[in-house]
Order: sequence, then C-alpha cells, then structure tokens
Amino acid sequence: MDEHKHLDENDDDPLIALLHKMIRFAIRILAVLMTAVIFWSVADVLLVLYEKLSEPPVFLLDMSDIFQVFAAFLAVLIAIEIFANITLYLRDDVIHVKLVVATALMAIARKVIVLDLSILEPSYLYAIAAIVIALGITYWLLSFPSIKES
Repeated sequence: MDEHKHLDENDDDPLIALLHKMIRFAIRILAVLMTAVIFWSVADVLLVLYEKLSEPPVFLLDMSDIFQVFAAFLAVLIAIEIFANITLYLRDDVIHVKLVVATALMAIARKVIVLDLSILEPSYLYAIAAIVIALGITYWLLSFPSIKES
C-alpha cells in the first residue's frame, strides 16, 4: 500500500476497509457542510453591506465599516480555502501541506487586516508577527521543488 494512501477502501482487512469508507463519507459530509457555511457567509457579507450602507449617512462607509466588510469577505475566502482542503483530501488522500499553510496565512492576514491597533497590546502584535513570519517562511520553503510535499 502506498504510504500516502491513508484511507484506502480496498484494504486487505475488511474492518479497516469499512472504517476507511465511513471516514471518507464523513469527509464528504464536511464538504457539504462547508458549502453551506460558504453560502451563509456570502449571505452575511450581503447583510453586513446592506446594514452598513443603509445607516446614515446612506451609501457611505467609514473606516470601521470598511474593515467589517473586509472581514466578512475574507471569512468567505477562508471558508473556500478550507473547502478546497477538504475536497483535495477526498481526491488524493493526503494533506496538501502547502495549501494548509496558505489557508493559515490567509486567516492570519485577515486578522491583521481587521486589527484595531488603538487597543492592541504590543505583545499581541509581536505574537501575530511571529506567526506571520513562521507561516511565510514555511510557505516559501514548501515552494522549493526539492522539498517534497506530503
């Protein structure tokens, strides 16, 4: 058995093969649920836009409103990336480390974009900076063809 085929439904052991089928079914359920979350998130973006644009002054957004809209948009994009992770796992039976790291980078970038620097403690900002640097270096290292992705 190939070392990367974690959920081989043709395993020699019938119990293990059945359990693999059950896990793959659970992953399919997760994909369906993530699709629902994506559509709910899109509805949330529409609701946030409607609420912000209908408040006086009508059709104008201040900086706080813009950041809330950006946060809603980025939440949808992160959900789409998670869906991509799930569907790739169904297809290949492997975790695509580079895609997972890219998703984490997008999530932390969302956090950075919506940060309110006026109430932020420096230690929190340093911690986020360390995460961004670590994920950035990891993504960069995974981009080299000589590094085999699992």
